[in-house]
Amino acid sequence: MRVVIAEDSAILRDGLAGLLTERGHEVVAMVGDATSLSEVVGTHRPDVAVVDVRMPPTFTDEGLLAAIELRRKYPDTGVLVFSQWIETRYATE
Repeated sequence: MRVVIAEDSAILRDGLAGLLTERGHEVVAMVGDATSLSEVVGTHRPDVAVVDVRMPPTFTDEGLLAAIELRRKYPDTGVLVFSQWIETRYATE
């Protein structure tokens, strides 16, 4: 499976990439902000994008908004919303 990761924490981003790679997936791109996400998905056309909810600059819902945009622009790309924060309302959005 081809994967793009959008996570602002370098440690989490690299750790997640390592776990996915060890399990046979191909991480085709990693970004640290939501703004870059749509561009790399358009370029690499992954099977799935793993997206953090809270990303720069405000660390509120930039990642979530980017995930919603991805679903509209690239309906064949799966989106996994990933967060350290326990906030279930983001999942339902």
